[in-house]
Amino acid sequence: MGKKIILLLIWVLVHSTAVYGQEAWKLAVLKEGIKVYTRPVVNSKFKAIKVECSLPVHPSQLVAAIMDIDNSYQWVYHSKVNRIIKRVSPSELYYYSEVSVPWPAENRDYISHIMVSQNPKTKVTTIDAPCIAGMVPEKNNVVRITHSIGKWTIWPYVNNGIKVEYELEVDPSGSVPAWLINLFITQGPLETFQKLEAYLQKKDYKEAKLGFIAD
Repeated sequence: MGKKIILLLIWVLVHSTAVYGQEAWKLAVLKEGIKVYTRPVVNSKFKAIKVECSLPVHPSQLVAAIMDIDNSYQWVYHSKVNRIIKRVSPSELYYYSEVSVPWPAENRDYISHIMVSQNPKTKVTTIDAPCIAGMVPEKNNVVRITHSIGKWTIWPYVNNGIKVEYELEVDPSGSVPAWLINLFITQGPLETFQKLEAYLQKKDYKEAKLGFIAD
């Protein structure tokens, strides 16, 4: 199975809750100010990842981009289909996503529940988006992701920027060997975050004002 297929199977989610493991994070990649860490996960064959970087944007810019599900294909690694299933409030929604994977592997899909909150004192913003079951019937020839927990944490800087941390633990399902997934686990997150900074400069996000986020 080719390297490209392995990379696509790894990066199946961009908006997902916190990863908790017993071992320390190990820095795997440092490029263009983006740090990608990995660590083993208890009772799982697949490693968790953590991405850290700083971005010259305000918190609402990033939150607005993450919540703009229909356009997330423009920066999320090999995202094929993205659509909102249910919008609960401006800060909470459910969405469906399918990840494009080249033959002979099958595409992956999942349903995620995004919840945004901000600490009123520290102004730290948290975005949780666990993978959930149901809501959308499974498709033929598409493998449904049933386990994914991840978390975005956004810290405001005094110099009009933010520090971002993203953690992800995911089982891509199917028959791909875990050792192959773990071998290329950092590539998808790195490419996504490389696209993200430029994408956030779009006018719609630069001028974003969200009632539930204090910049």
